[in-house]
Amino acid sequence: MNPPSHRAAFTFRGHMCRTSEMEEKIKSALGFTKFQRARGGGGGGCINEGDAYETDQGTVFVKRNSKKDAQLMFDGEFEGLKAILETDTLKVPKPMAVVENPKGGAVLVMEYLDMKGLSKYSSQMGTALAKLHLHNAERIANAENNKSNISNPEKCEEQEQLGVQNFGFDVPTCCGYIPMDNTWTVDWPIFYARNRLEYQIKLLQENGGDRELMELWSILQLKIPVFFPKEVKIVPSLLHGDLWSGNAAETDTLPVSFDPAAFYGHHEYDLAIAGMFGGFNSQFYNAYHELIPKTKGFPKRHKLYLLFHNLNHWNHFGSGYRGSTLSIMRELVN
Repeated sequence: MNPPSHRAAFTFRGHMCRTSEMEEKIKSALGFTKFQRARGGGGGGCINEGDAYETDQGTVFVKRNSKKDAQLMFDGEFEGLKAILETDTLKVPKPMAVVENPKGGAVLVMEYLDMKGLSKYSSQMGTALAKLHLHNAERIANAENNKSNISNPEKCEEQEQLGVQNFGFDVPTCCGYIPMDNTWTVDWPIFYARNRLEYQIKLLQENGGDRELMELWSILQLKIPVFFPKEVKIVPSLLHGDLWSGNAAETDTLPVSFDPAAFYGHHEYDLAIAGMFGGFNSQFYNAYHELIPKTKGFPKRHKLYLLFHNLNHWNHFGSGYRGSTLSIMRELVN
């Protein structure tokens, strides 16, 4: 989650120095005997910084943040990367460890991938994202299939546990540095209204408030169920959660994404920030919708999901996002 001017740049960030206390902790936690900062492997955005390190077990990327809540943020990212990786759909870096930084904050150690901007594999990225979104529905269908083929239903407890039935995630995840409330909820419109929109609006109220925002929200929150007609069946999808163009790239062989804010939600949610700053071409969207076509009411829901990201950017970067936020809300209430 970044505005477009903060896109990560993977460039060398300085001179070599003796091993720090933080680096010693990483070596100990992961059993490295060699741990040396690599040339040409640094990067950073407006939230975190990072460097690549050569180790005896290969190159790793160390992402760091000095804020007091950095461990919560990185714990969520670790679990999100792990969950996405386990689907074998959208390629993300393999997470290795979250380590407390003795000087404050924490670091996330993950697989290093040699990446460049997404171009050649845009279509494959759209396909991979759609497969990620379909993965849980396929697990649920397979579990139901297995259950119906077992003569003794009492023995199919394990199959029944395959597939996530609710919306949320086991741990908080962060879109930017703000933790999201991922408390499991049965109903998606309720989860989205309460755990995403209302949560962000309360943060804005705590930081000074905005009368027009609250007036619009008092109308919009009652209208949200209208955007979800009965014929639109929402099965929880594992979402990347922050798939803007700055969090998408490619290696020499495949598309890659990183910096997730993962949780289980409506698949359309991921397409909102994907289009917020541009960067994804028609090949990406055509490939995605070939597997997951648009359904009734998509344009309005797309705006509704854009609203969260505008609220979130307002909370992160200030009132420059007020105008776009209120404009979306006015459109939705009319």
